[in-house]
Amino acid sequence: MKSEPDAYSIEDLRRDRTEVWDGVRNYQARNFIASMAIGDKAFFYHSNTKPPGIVGLMEVVEINVVDPTQFDRESKYYDPKSLREKPRWHTVTVGYLETFKSVISLDELRKTFSPEELWVVRQGNRLSVMPVDDMVAEKLLHKIQAA
Repeated sequence: MKSEPDAYSIEDLRRDRTEVWDGVRNYQARNFIASMAIGDKAFFYHSNTKPPGIVGLMEVVEINVVDPTQFDRESKYYDPKSLREKPRWHTVTVGYLETFKSVISLDELRKTFSPEELWVVRQGNRLSVMPVDDMVAEKLLHKIQAA
């Protein structure tokens, strides 16, 4: 799950302990969120920073959460077609697990994984939420423990 650190960082999540993962406005990313279950782990990826990369780990603590930003006229995520009786955008609440000692940079991810293995290394990928195969996740966690 990606976030720009100046918008919301792993340190913000560490401070807050839990947070609604709001503002996702891509249907494919929304579908990935809808498939999440309580207890699922997620890598926290800092995008639009130097270097971009995986910085920590979080856990899904609540599912099927109505994204409140869709109703906020002041929010850049406001959706005028969404109705309170029938919201278009649902999300999850995530809980902080850990901040990694060092960033697993996008360059390092590209050297380690193919685009078929890890979507974040695909050229032109703009999704803020994407699945990670269990075998890839294990390899990433092993890399983190070895660091």
